[in-house]
Amino acid sequence: MRDEPSHTKATRADWIAAALDTLISDGVDQVKVLTLSEKLEVSRSSFYWYFKSRQDLLDTLLEHWQATNTAAMVAQAEAPAASISVAVCNVFRCVVDPALFNIALDFAVRDWARRSGAVRRVLDLGDTARIRALAAMFVRYGYEAAEAETRARVLYYMQIGYNDADLREPMEERMRQAPMYLKVFTGREPEPEATESLRAYVEALGAANPPA
Repeated sequence: MRDEPSHTKATRADWIAAALDTLISDGVDQVKVLTLSEKLEVSRSSFYWYFKSRQDLLDTLLEHWQATNTAAMVAQAEAPAASISVAVCNVFRCVVDPALFNIALDFAVRDWARRSGAVRRVLDLGDTARIRALAAMFVRYGYEAAEAETRARVLYYMQIGYNDADLREPMEERMRQAPMYLKVFTGREPEPEATESLRAYVEALGAANPPA
């Protein structure tokens, strides 16, 4: 990447943001230099100040997905917690906080992987890293390795399917179900502090991002 030109109206971050938006809304086939330049209202040539090629940009999008979504879930699984119920609630933060974990981007990458073997391999590595982090989380709270891996898979795949179903369930209903979800996922009775902490987190998000 060359030094950023002083006269350009679009930065490297702008190109990446536009590409991510297009990937999510229209799919990878529409992530084209011309399409993005029109969206940003800049010349196509300015693209090459920041990227060697379209493939370079696509590689950057995958790196962004790994550094945000996958890294966020791993970090939440590794976060200190007083109990397994609190630990799972930490992971739940990924699905209630779009600034932490972009669900739409996750599904855009999964759709992309259906068309590209290379992307499929990156996706598989990401899924494996997430499941390993979740399994390690269960092991930290006394579960045997085999049970920990199974519970990690159930937790992870259930969440992927839940998001894919696009239920549009009110957050209050999800919070009402949270204690039973925790009991099912962990096999242990959750302490009230676990769901109270998650509820406080959700309410803080709502206060910071009130409906328009």
